[in-house]
Amino acid sequence: MKTIVVTGGTSGIGQALANTYLGRGDQVIVIAPDPVKGKKFLDTAQKVGAADRAVFIEADLSLISENQRVIAEIKERFPVVDVLVLCARYFRSHRMVTSEGIEHNFALYYLSRYLLGYGLVDVMNKAERPVVMNIAGPGVGAPGIHWNDLGLEHGYDGWTAMFQGGRLNDLLGVSFAEGGSTRHARYVLLFPGGTRTGFAGEFDAATAAHIDQMKRAAQPVEFTVPPILEIIDAPPREPLSAFVEGTPLSLLHPAFDKGAAARLDSITRELLGDKAGAPY
Repeated sequence: MKTIVVTGGTSGIGQALANTYLGRGDQVIVIAPDPVKGKKFLDTAQKVGAADRAVFIEADLSLISENQRVIAEIKERFPVVDVLVLCARYFRSHRMVTSEGIEHNFALYYLSRYLLGYGLVDVMNKAERPVVMNIAGPGVGAPGIHWNDLGLEHGYDGWTAMFQGGRLNDLLGVSFAEGGSTRHARYVLLFPGGTRTGFAGEFDAATAAHIDQMKRAAQPVEFTVPPILEIIDAPPREPLSAFVEGTPLSLLHPAFDKGAAARLDSITRELLGDKAGAPY
C-alpha cells in the first residue's frame, strides 16, 4: 500500500486520481479548502470500504502558514509519502492579494507547490520510488516571466497570471531536480490537455464564456487520468521530465533554463525567509 497526497483532490483531475488510488487499495490524503467537498470524499471512501485509508485535510493552500501546517501534520502522521500530486489552482479574472500580502495565483499555483515539494522531501526520501507529479502546463502558453513584478501588481490579467504560473512551475521542477542525491523523488511536469473539469475560479463575463467553450471541446476526465497513472507508476529515470498530452518535452526547451530557475529559487527563498521566518 502506497501513501498518496493530492492537492485539489476534491474536484476535477485531483478528485479522479484520489478515488482511483483508493480503489487500488492505497492510502490517500486529500488537501482542499472546502469541508463539504471533503466530507463527500470521505463518504465515498466509506461506501467503498476505504474509510480507514482516506484522509481529508482542510486547508487554504494560498497561505504559507497553511502549507506549513499541512506539511507538519503529514510528517507527523505518515512516515512515508510515495506520491505527491499537485493539482490545486484557482483562476481569478481580477487580482486578489492573500492575507499574507501575496498575489493569490502566485501563492496558490506556484508558492504552495514549492513549499509542499520541498517540505515533504524527508518523508518522500523514505519511499521506494517517490514521485512528484506537478500538473501544470510545461512549455505551454506565453514564455515571459515578469521578474520585477511576479505578483502582477501592474497590469494584472487572469490569463497572464495563469500562464506565468506555468512557467514558474517549469523552473521549480528544474531547481528541485538539481538537488541530486538529497531528493530522491522523480519530478514530473505534466500538461494533460484540455479536460472537462470544474475549472475552479472567479471569472468576468468574457472569461466565463471562453471557459464554457473550452469545456465543450475538452476530453472527459476519465480519459485524462490513465496516462497520468502510467507515468506515476513507471516514472522516467531522469530527475526531471515533462510531458504535454502524453508526449515528452525536451528539457532543452527555453522554459527549463537553469539560470532562470536559479534566479527564481533565490527570489523564493528570500520571500519565504521574510514571510515564514526561515528559508527552505
